[in-house]
Amino acid sequence: MFDLIVRGGTLPDGSVADIGITGDRIAAIGRLEAEAGRVIDATGDLVSPPFVDPHFHMDAVLSYGLPRVNASGTLLEGISLWGELREVATVDEMVSRALRYCDWAVSMGLLAIRTHVDTTPDHLRGVEAMLELKRLVAPYLDLQLVAFPQDGLYRTATGRENVVRALDMGVDVVGGIPHFERTMEEGAESLRDLARMAADRGLMWDVHCDETDDPLSRHVETMAREVTRHGLGGRAAGSHLTSMHSMDNYYVSKLIPLIAESGMTAIPNPLINITLQGRHDTYPKRRGLTRVKEMQAAGITVGWGQDCVLDPWYSLGTADMLDVAFMGLHVAQMTHPEEMARCFRMVTEDNARIMGLSDLGLRVGGRASLVILDAGDPTEALRLRPDRLAVISRGKVVSEKTRNDARLALPGRPATVRRRRQG
Repeated sequence: MFDLIVRGGTLPDGSVADIGITGDRIAAIGRLEAEAGRVIDATGDLVSPPFVDPHFHMDAVLSYGLPRVNASGTLLEGISLWGELREVATVDEMVSRALRYCDWAVSMGLLAIRTHVDTTPDHLRGVEAMLELKRLVAPYLDLQLVAFPQDGLYRTATGRENVVRALDMGVDVVGGIPHFERTMEEGAESLRDLARMAADRGLMWDVHCDETDDPLSRHVETMAREVTRHGLGGRAAGSHLTSMHSMDNYYVSKLIPLIAESGMTAIPNPLINITLQGRHDTYPKRRGLTRVKEMQAAGITVGWGQDCVLDPWYSLGTADMLDVAFMGLHVAQMTHPEEMARCFRMVTEDNARIMGLSDLGLRVGGRASLVILDAGDPTEALRLRPDRLAVISRGKVVSEKTRNDARLALPGRPATVRRRRQG
């Protein structure tokens, strides 16, 4: 007797199986003849691990147009606008906006998010708000918080002190932004400082690293060295890495093995990277996505991040990680069937690995969090970005949607029900 059985779904590897859930765990996978308190028929539908977003900015989400629209569309104007907004936004306002976004996320099967929280202002209202948000969503959504010195660890008088304060308040991950320090030397020193901080506290480390079009911004080299020095391995992630798009190929041939040797992971954010990068170019105009396939070929775990939704940096977004993977697939030219399947894994299994969520995944004993999609396989899911028919978090059905088929009545043809799916 199970609490819930998801019957007859197609798993990402193409196999068909029932999934039996007891409490908050997957108790069995296979052909199950047992009874259950509830049965969901997933015949012909894709049953997937939940979607995971390892890079987001929840303190700014759904604030688009405040205090005004980003007219230039640049990263720097977005940072300037956020610098104004963070001084007037209240804790309650940030919690309210973020809760609305988390509702969107859950409806799209996105059940784990790592969000960077700006620690620059001394009031730390953003930290207070995100800690409250984490408490509110804990029953159904994993929320990791990163202490992120948006204006630089050393660029403000209390930058480093505020990162320490945020970590002491309960923030989970050490952040950083070396290319935003005053000099290359201070950027490198900030990485050495932050790596020691993460190692001493036993925390994960996620750095906005080389988010620039400057091919000489090479802080990821220093980061990889510090990851190796402190044995951080997969606890460390380099986010964005957009300068690698423009770097000399000979230098990259040295850099990628250093990153692989360290064991660190990488998080490009395709929707944002291709929107914000290259704004100073005429033509050819760069799009700034880092070297995804080359890093993966070297054995580096790479995941897709969302980064922003309706905020000073990005005027669109839906909380759908399939949108993110769809864009990444195009820009990274990952169109081979195996590469498309990998793009799906990047927003599920690989992102869970980056966040250290070892109990997520479709396996016996794993957490009973999964998504039923109106698609036949991962590639079709990427093509369609289909309805999430059901979302299960920790053994509980937290979102359901009726299948939305188009009913056609065309002149000269019999009435039909049409679905966008193959076959």
